[in-house]
Amino acid sequence: MKRNLDYIWPAVGFGAVCISFWLLYNEFAGQEIGPQLIAAFRAIPPAHYALAVLSTLLAYAALAFYDRIALTHLGIHNISWRFVAACSFTTYALSHNIGASVVSGAAVRYRGYSSKGMSAAQIAILVAVCSLTFLLGEVLLGGVGLLIQPHALARTSGLMPEFLRPWLANPTNARWIGAALVGAIALYIAGSVLRIPSLTIKGTRIEYPKLPVVLRQMVAAPAELIGAAGIIYFALPEAGNPGFVVVLLVFIFSFSAALASNAPGGLGVLELVFLKAMPGAPQDGVLAALLLFRLLYLLIPLGFAIFVVLGFEKRRLKEALQHHHHLAEEKRDKPE
Repeated sequence: MKRNLDYIWPAVGFGAVCISFWLLYNEFAGQEIGPQLIAAFRAIPPAHYALAVLSTLLAYAALAFYDRIALTHLGIHNISWRFVAACSFTTYALSHNIGASVVSGAAVRYRGYSSKGMSAAQIAILVAVCSLTFLLGEVLLGGVGLLIQPHALARTSGLMPEFLRPWLANPTNARWIGAALVGAIALYIAGSVLRIPSLTIKGTRIEYPKLPVVLRQMVAAPAELIGAAGIIYFALPEAGNPGFVVVLLVFIFSFSAALASNAPGGLGVLELVFLKAMPGAPQDGVLAALLLFRLLYLLIPLGFAIFVVLGFEKRRLKEALQHHHHLAEEKRDKPE
């Protein structure tokens, strides 16, 4: 089964990319998109470019906080912030671009944190807590956003089956969904307050996050999503811009769809969903904002991450060679 999944998941991602690009081609068929995109990039004010960069920094700072929260949950405090930030940045920069973020992220984290003496079970829990933190952020902001802007859910109705569209377009239903999502967060926090007992699965003890950890999750996850959505929001044209809350909700939906598709970097999937959910904005302006998001949030971090990985592996190789040389000297000096 594992061997089959090694082939199935890449095939699913590749298929999602192909279908998305075919739909995007139909969306822009007959248009000279190149000149329009250049004009859209030029129309973005310099101050908005600066705000998009600051939003990127906020997002990646919050992602580093994900790892620190997970380490605090595990009771590990002897790993420096510098190492945690570098490992987190590399993990997300690579996994966001490669796809299958849980799997690829686990591989990168294992390589990094195992060098600090963490066991495979500890790293697995760290990955799970980081994934949970992200999910909590989506649920919290999604719930609050729908309570504030219930009409935003109707923007996704065109991507849903026909029988769901009237139901999704109803703002009352959207408010109920928002209330349910916020209620789920309240129950999660209540579980921490009530100190739900730990579980032991195959010798591994899994503890319910304590309240200080939960409260940090409630800060870090929304900050990361707000930063990521802010990149697109500040790059969108003023005409047809529905406001930050709607952009945030559309981003959460589109980014979730991109992750679920397993497409590398959500390529094509993110763009397609976002364009469909922004019918009132100039499509070339929306596409320019999405391309800027890819540049700042995905491609530039990927370039830096490659150098971080190369530096880490070079240092590890040097340490291994020194250790081997030390053992050889000890063996040579050992009397017969």
